Amino acid sequence: MADIRNPVPLATYRLQFRREFGFDDAAALAPYLARLGVSHLYASPYLQARPGSTHGYDIVDHHRLNPELGDVAAFERMVAALRANGLNQILDFVPNHMGVGGSDNPWWLDVLEWGPDSPFAGWFDIDWDPDKRYLQGKLLLPFLGDQYGAVLAAGDIELRFEAEEGRFSVWAYGTHRLPICACDYAAVLGNRHPGLERIGDAFANLSAHHPHEVRRARELQAELAALVASDTEAAQTVADAVAEFTGLTGDLESWMGLDGLIQRQYWRLAHFRVAADDINYRRFFNINELAGLRIELPELFDHAHGLVFRLLREGVVEGLRIDHIDGLSDPGLYCRWLREKAPMPFYLVLEKILARHESLRADWPVEGTTGYEFTNLILGLLVDGGGELALTGTYHSFTGQTQPFPAIVREAKLRIMENELAGELNVLARDAARLARQNPRTTDFTRNILQRGLKEIIAAFPVYRTYVDGGEATAEDRRDIDWAVAHARRHAPELDSSVFDFLHRLLTSDLVARPGSGYSRSQAVRLAMRFQQVSGPVMAKGLEDTAFYRFNRLIALNEVGGHPDHMGVPLPAFHKANAERAKYWPHTMLGTSTHDTKRGEDVRARLALLAEVPDEWGRQVETWSRILRARRGDLHGSAPPDRNDEYFFYQLLLGVWPAELTGIGIPEADALTSLRERLEGALVKSLREAKRHTSWVAPDPVYEEAMLSFARDALDPTRPAFLEAFLPFQARIAEAGVVNSLTQTLVKLTAPGVPDLYQGADLWDLTLVDPDNRRPVDYKTRAGLLDDIEQGLQADPAGLMCRLLADWQDGAVKLAVTRQALHLRRRLPDLFRDGGYEGMQADGVAANHLVAFARERDRQTVITAATRLPLALAANGGWRDTSLPLPPGRWRCTLTGRQMPGGPVRAADLFSVLPVALLVRGEGGEWN
Repeated sequence: MADIRNPVPLATYRLQFRREFGFDDAAALAPYLARLGVSHLYASPYLQARPGSTHGYDIVDHHRLNPELGDVAAFERMVAALRANGLNQILDFVPNHMGVGGSDNPWWLDVLEWGPDSPFAGWFDIDWDPDKRYLQGKLLLPFLGDQYGAVLAAGDIELRFEAEEGRFSVWAYGTHRLPICACDYAAVLGNRHPGLERIGDAFANLSAHHPHEVRRARELQAELAALVASDTEAAQTVADAVAEFTGLTGDLESWMGLDGLIQRQYWRLAHFRVAADDINYRRFFNINELAGLRIELPELFDHAHGLVFRLLREGVVEGLRIDHIDGLSDPGLYCRWLREKAPMPFYLVLEKILARHESLRADWPVEGTTGYEFTNLILGLLVDGGGELALTGTYHSFTGQTQPFPAIVREAKLRIMENELAGELNVLARDAARLARQNPRTTDFTRNILQRGLKEIIAAFPVYRTYVDGGEATAEDRRDIDWAVAHARRHAPELDSSVFDFLHRLLTSDLVARPGSGYSRSQAVRLAMRFQQVSGPVMAKGLEDTAFYRFNRLIALNEVGGHPDHMGVPLPAFHKANAERAKYWPHTMLGTSTHDTKRGEDVRARLALLAEVPDEWGRQVETWSRILRARRGDLHGSAPPDRNDEYFFYQLLLGVWPAELTGIGIPEADALTSLRERLEGALVKSLREAKRHTSWVAPDPVYEEAMLSFARDALDPTRPAFLEAFLPFQARIAEAGVVNSLTQTLVKLTAPGVPDLYQGADLWDLTLVDPDNRRPVDYKTRAGLLDDIEQGLQADPAGLMCRLLADWQDGAVKLAVTRQALHLRRRLPDLFRDGGYEGMQADGVAANHLVAFARERDRQTVITAATRLPLALAANGGWRDTSLPLPPGRWRCTLTGRQMPGGPVRAADLFSVLPVALLVRGEGGEWN
């Protein structure tokens, strides 16, 4: 657990910086955030990223701020504005990878120019000795949209002379700069000009200056730049020389001169699909433009964290969120280095996805995670597990999909290893075979056999990764490796058992635990640690980015860190999870929406309700399908889109339907334009991620258009039959969804942990998968609503809340609940930071519909009470005799201002204004 001296935020507000929303925009927002009640701006990465970056995770320079967000003066204005409003910052930091390609990353460009001899070559996770002989000593660059020869013949690869720097580079598509090694400049400069011939000869003999070739090359480049700037004849000679490397469009033979020059370089341009088989640098998942860093190298660690540590030292930043911690070779070591090398204590959370049986490592010196486990915990509370059987039946009967979710996941992971990440699996198998040949007992294990065994183990892995580091494997790691190997044996009985014995001992490091093993210890440990860096991406791409788009029983559960095959969290389990968090990770972050969530928090809150009305949902879906398919002449329901994608669409439409269009009848066509465009973007992404009928690598425009035209038919107000059938059910779900959303909001803001508000989620968050969830936010409207709320709270809190709930469509009721809860956190910081947690039990026939808990510290007590499963509650006659026993004293609801005595309070009275309550006990005539 973390040192208690580390600063702990009261609440954070996540902002996504981009070219359209920079430092000055954040500065202008500071007064609103302070009035709302958060303590910290939680910033997306704002170090220099590739131009046009929409997210900031493609950093190209760790020592500079992103100039697209504003200059240093703008950054300082933001810092000053935050401080003036009592706010600080949490910064999202990316240690795992950098943005490459383009022309902006100086480290990467240096590696391209000098290959393994570059001082930065070791900082990237590059394999300079791959099995593919054509890549020996070269770096594969899979940035082309077509085969290399086709792109070359089309003239999209060209040689340029950059006169100001005196350097030659090949440019692909005018975007990707690929430096020519200075040793090859003579081949371009030739002997037509005496000055150029002399400089070219000096370039050709750079080895004479070893080990200072780079320094000498820079001197010669400066000399070349000066010569062409002062000598027009030299400049024309260089231009003519470059032109000789330019061929005729469509005539590949005429480009052979340039091809010959390219073949001598330390890089090899290729079609992007080549990466699947031959990639020889570690990537972030399968994204070729994000290259992995070896942050475990002390010199790289110190360099990459220089600016961030300065911001910590100056008090500009008080905490870090570490992106993709599981991508690192040794996450535990990295966290320890952060604590040891940081100039002062700071708040530290990790982006880490935990399996249902998995806990964050207790010996990591961090406050916790970014909160995916809470996202799914609170969602589970809102889902009626009793509806699982009927909902499953509806899904099976409508779609015909009966494959169990674990089988879908396994199938998806195998597909990923056979396609997008085949290269990573190939490297693991190659290194395992090399290791096996070191000992006579295993020398007959071929690469093919070991690759099959590794593939089955990864497919069966129950967690993203283990954390073997060369020491004794922990009990948690052994548990997960044992599980995976046991399942792999069952799935591949044709493989000799000794193969899995070898791999099991390798992955636990037992293979080299004792002296005289016959294997290289360093190679075995390195391979075990590299395996861990592969199992995570396979899980992410197979589970999150494939299986979650194939298994559509209830897509609210298909969330990052979620478990779609487990429906509902009973009250005792919910309280147990909160109590454990209060004990072991009291300062972990609590999230309900992020830039990575598949759907916004209020979309999930709506869709959770379907488990309460599974039979009615089934009837509605059948009705909608008949209407739309009949309109398309598809009476048998066999035309595309398939029934699984159709089922997905209905849920998506139900969840994202705008609040302002609810309850107004059939909207005009113009009012539906934005919704249609957003849905189309999300549908195409979802179809391609599912990889059933189309994919990113091989799009099927015919199938995609079938799905999109199906959605357009549904949203066509000139043919209203579908909307007439859909909208009454949608309105009912949306109104009940308000109850779920308010419960979700209040519980997050008062449960143990640090609540985070994602940008825009202070009102209804009805967003879809990115980039939809990164759209601009209307803060002017939010500030105006907050003005009205603050005035109403002073005059008549209960009356205000009644009005806001009645007019729920504008989201102001959520904003008001959020504001009141955050201000209570501000008044009682110690209670919410370190207070205990005690689940409370309601009495009566509807007790299961009331979730309540107390937070206590130093004789101060706050009680949260909220409604769950509202449709089932209404169907069963409401609260009736249900009550919540309050401890002795006088209690006041922070949300409504209503007061009540201790003892049993009727749920109908407790929730007579809002479906949630936040009670504070008064002592000595004062309210804490």
